[in-house]
Amino acid sequence: MTPRVEDAAAQRGRGRRPGGPDTRAAIVDAARSSFAAKGYDKASLRGIARDAGVDPALVHHYFDGKAALFAETMAVPVNPSELIERVLDGDRERLGWRLAETFLTVWEPPERREALVALVRSSMTSEDAARMVREFLGREVFGRIAASTGAADPQLSGSLAASQMIGLVIARYVVRVPGVATASRDELIERLGPVLQGYLVDDPRRPE
Repeated sequence: MTPRVEDAAAQRGRGRRPGGPDTRAAIVDAARSSFAAKGYDKASLRGIARDAGVDPALVHHYFDGKAALFAETMAVPVNPSELIERVLDGDRERLGWRLAETFLTVWEPPERREALVALVRSSMTSEDAARMVREFLGREVFGRIAASTGAADPQLSGSLAASQMIGLVIARYVVRVPGVATASRDELIERLGPVLQGYLVDDPRRPE
């Protein structure tokens, strides 16, 4: 056996699953278990690859980072990175309004809403689900947005913005509070935009 053939045989003997029809599903299953056991922050792509029996490169082949893999495991029908780019791509003076618009654009289509409402409901009844959603939103969504604006306290600013939008989701789509549930998308954007802007950009504590 030539050295090249021996190397290939050795690679096959390590027990790593090659790319194939079941590989993506195996990665998602392993990720779901890892996120549930460790939370979003402590789960790692390398550890997920090991649990799935695949090379870490295959995880990156199928998923655009940990945020995208998490979204897949939680049946979130959007790519978080694309949403953040949409919010940050524009005039800083209108960032709060873009965040409100982007958030509502994700939630308004009925075909997406069912999965997202299910995610919110699970986070209200399961501490494991709540921890995963909390860490994911804090690190990958609102935390990244707050950090990009140079907020004096990015964690607090991001958390305040998150509480505003999560509260809106619960009031509008889960509890269906009168007024909030029936308000138009444009009206909500105009009402929420200045509030989010204050949290993320126009912080009164920001040095001149």
